[in-house]
Amino acid sequence: MAVFATGDTHGDFTRFKKHIFYEQAGLTKEDCMIICGDFGGVWNGGAEERHWLDWLEAKPYTTLFVSGNHENFDLLARYPVEDWHGGQVQRVRPSVIHLMRGQVYEIQGKTFFTMGGGQSHDIDAGILEPDDPFFKRKRRDLDRRGALYRVNHQSWWKEELPSEAEYRTARENLEAHGWRVDYIVTHSGPTSILGELDGTGYKTDPLTDFLDEVARKCQFECWFFGHYHDNKAIWRKYALLYEQIVDLEL
Repeated sequence: MAVFATGDTHGDFTRFKKHIFYEQAGLTKEDCMIICGDFGGVWNGGAEERHWLDWLEAKPYTTLFVSGNHENFDLLARYPVEDWHGGQVQRVRPSVIHLMRGQVYEIQGKTFFTMGGGQSHDIDAGILEPDDPFFKRKRRDLDRRGALYRVNHQSWWKEELPSEAEYRTARENLEAHGWRVDYIVTHSGPTSILGELDGTGYKTDPLTDFLDEVARKCQFECWFFGHYHDNKAIWRKYALLYEQIVDLEL
């Protein structure tokens, strides 16, 4: 049995084609591919999106993902919550599964703590409200200037960062496991390592600070995260992933 991990996909699953991810030959649904946020496969509910979700479902392995900041949280919330391997999940397809925030799962004899979410960096010009009577004019002006902005409930959701209830669930579940897990999977990285990333200037936020608390208190073997669009090993125990696919070699 095998578990693999990779970074943000943003709805582009090219890296999982057979001639690229050739290791999938011989895998079964007991084997897993974990995407570290910005899955992007639940975005507009359109026909093309449904095609790619069915394409993932047809893969021999199970696709797991934590949420990033670029997800349609309105659509994601429509999927029912169920128990799976010791934690709560949402099934987008029978074997395309959202690993929810603050959960601990047992997968192939190893424990995985998951905490999706991240703060968007591409919103310097702010968030537009679609019901604003001046919405079209504001958007035209921002587009003309090449400004970075998002539209509430269309390309940005406040749920990109965890709620207080999700932080509380995370602490309770980690406490129940004695603050000891084998692997941690997140989208954002903890505050303490942001300075180690290329192209520094990433801002801290409540989630990165919470993840710093986890980094201080929790014993773990390795931590996988995405969000920063790079592939880099940091301090031996942290792996920033983007296009790269890594085998956890359980």
